[in-house]
Amino acid sequence: MSIETPARQAPAAVLATPILEVKDLVVRYGRGRKAAAAPAAVDRVSFTIQPGETVGLVGESGSGKSTIGKAILGLQKVSAGSISYQGKDTTHAGAGQRRALGSELRAVFQDPNSSLNPRQTVGASLAEPLRIRGVAAPEARGRAEAMLERVGLPREAVDRYPSQFSGGQRQRIAVARALICEPSLVVCDEAVSALDLSTQAQVLNLLADLRDERGLSYLFIAHDISVVQFLAQRVVVLYRGQVMESGPAAAVTEDPKHPFTQALVAASPVPRPAEQAERRTLRESMGVRTASSVSATPGGCPFRQRCPLATEMCATERPALRVVGGSDVACHYA
Repeated sequence: MSIETPARQAPAAVLATPILEVKDLVVRYGRGRKAAAAPAAVDRVSFTIQPGETVGLVGESGSGKSTIGKAILGLQKVSAGSISYQGKDTTHAGAGQRRALGSELRAVFQDPNSSLNPRQTVGASLAEPLRIRGVAAPEARGRAEAMLERVGLPREAVDRYPSQFSGGQRQRIAVARALICEPSLVVCDEAVSALDLSTQAQVLNLLADLRDERGLSYLFIAHDISVVQFLAQRVVVLYRGQVMESGPAAAVTEDPKHPFTQALVAASPVPRPAEQAERRTLRESMGVRTASSVSATPGGCPFRQRCPLATEMCATERPALRVVGGSDVACHYA
């Protein structure tokens, strides 16, 4: 996918407490000794999100993107490291603390049907989180109608069922449900990947408009770097649970330094056949091996078996993030 509109700019950065801080996050699946011996699905990942900022989390399938999103939302147990929301540690938050966070920390998932009850009207689904917080039924319905109108749907849609809408319209309803409690941070996990190109652009524009209007912060998770480039101010590139590169969106997507990021950008499709052919030639000339041709091995750089720059040091020493150009890059030779 290719979206030509440049990323919208968030309000000027203010020296303040990040709305979200993820520090040295480690997540392992399993329990007890089995979990301790299992390879980390997320391995010492750190990043912050400032108020009003969108940070894009991008990588191939299996890179740990969704696992990070689930850990932030409290849906996945954290093995090590910490997660802080507005300066307060939420790493191992209990049920009471999670309920208190429910109106401030929301999510939009890939499949809107996962958050919409097919047996409830759209109005009932949107009003439910408000009713849980004690909002009276008439006021909750009014706010549901207003939010539907804001995401481009008619107010009378409150009395319809999810099956009466298209996929793109259902995703707009999912966005409305996430925002109806006026949260500060929204985790968008592959929120547009199941939509066609034109509908993707509409939903991305909607998310950007709502961010600018309400000062929202987003963690935007996607596998298509061109989608992330459109919406995010900063980008974090993951490979097998580790950060390969991070920095301003323009630096990471237009002048990538890590070999994996370069291959990811070259693999992003564009609508112009001549440019697509050039990208294919460039990708083939890089000498980056495909993911299916290698197997995961512990230690060192996780990308070394696919990387044309790899040496013996890459097999024994995990590269630390260092500043290269305008980005932080985890590569000995970038």
